[in-house]
Amino acid sequence: QVQLVESGGGLVQEGGSLRLSCAASGSIISINTMGWYRQAPGKQRELVATTTSRAVFSYADSVKGRFTISRDNAMNTVYLQMNSLKPEDTAVYYCNAVGMMTRYRPFNSWGQGTQVTVSA
Repeated sequence: QVQLVESGGGLVQEGGSLRLSCAASGSIISINTMGWYRQAPGKQRELVATTTSRAVFSYADSVKGRFTISRDNAMNTVYLQMNSLKPEDTAVYYCNAVGMMTRYRPFNSWGQGTQVTVSA
């Protein structure tokens, strides 16, 4: 099993910043992609940002220039630095990791989610 533990969510005023962290643990051989998704009330879960083991980055248009994803491969940890936050960024943010476990079993795991609330 692969577990993802997120931290760093909270309440912030519009224009403020937050940094999310997500650490993966378990019987991991390698992690290809790590990323962040979010789900606002009444909406579908959407991609925020992803990064691969070869440092290929992808961002949703709505967060480009404001959010930065980074990764510590040695620690199996991914971060999301969120600046210039807007009320529409309010959502539960989920960490995701895709890779290979021991005995060459593929995995696609999700964290429990962390709430980010941006007040106007």
